[in-house]
Amino acid sequence: MYIRVLGSAAGGGFPQWNCNCPNCRQVRAGSPHHQRRTQSSIAVSGDGVRWTLVNASPDILQQFQLFPGTWPKEGLRGCGIESIVLVDAQIDHTTGLYMLREKGSPWPVWCTDPVFEDLTRGNPILHLLEHYCGVARRELPGNGASFHPEGSESLDWRALPLLSAAPPYSPHRNSPVPGDNVGLLIRDPASGKRVFYAPGLAEVDDAVFDAMAGADCVMVDGTFWTDDEMIALGLSSKRARDIGHLAQSGPGGMIEQLSRLPRHVRRVLIHINNTNPILDDSSAQRAILAAAGIEVAFDGMEIAL
Repeated sequence: MYIRVLGSAAGGGFPQWNCNCPNCRQVRAGSPHHQRRTQSSIAVSGDGVRWTLVNASPDILQQFQLFPGTWPKEGLRGCGIESIVLVDAQIDHTTGLYMLREKGSPWPVWCTDPVFEDLTRGNPILHLLEHYCGVARRELPGNGASFHPEGSESLDWRALPLLSAAPPYSPHRNSPVPGDNVGLLIRDPASGKRVFYAPGLAEVDDAVFDAMAGADCVMVDGTFWTDDEMIALGLSSKRARDIGHLAQSGPGGMIEQLSRLPRHVRRVLIHINNTNPILDDSSAQRAILAAAGIEVAFDGMEIAL
């Protein structure tokens, strides 16, 4: 199984276009300790040739240009990506669908019923695409049943409902339902290796922890360092948990949760907000992660299991 990190930042990317926080100032100034990042997305393959896209970032065109696995191989048009899996309906995970409208046939898009509802009602992007390439919607089972997206049929995919938040435009923003946000457990039957992917995660319940503990690699929510990060900077009145993210630090935080995993499990944080001090690889916070054996994803990162 092959995984390519196309984008590793949270919504807005890094630096965020209108942000003047210390991190964004440093990356614009050319700091060697701050690496630019695009918005969160990965590609998954069973053979390293045919790929499935997980989440369509607004930065998708830039990401495709930098990843040869997506380039057309034969004929005048083509793409190494054969289908798209959406873990939620958030803008930073779906807006890239607009950029992929030139495809000559409908995109196979795998999503849960609540996500499909959001993308045909609250933000009807799937209806809009009917005027272009169209969408062949595939139902992503929310009951743990396996599914096999085009481009990675040799892999066994399963979705796990997560405790997180639906987008602000969702009909069930204030009344969450199972399937608003899912984690993905992907297994390679040939090797038995597993990866667990959850870029938005507000709570590690027993089911989520079991999935993480049974994986060989976890790629999980790295959005904020502290629960009050945005409040402390004067950028928001909401805590990390209020918008569906579990902070790394503090009691019960992501560092503590990852420390409970078996030692062989590779731990990677992804979907990192521009305000998070771990984006400075010389920071004390980054040293804490390194001491705990936790990696920080970056654009172009490749994982083979």
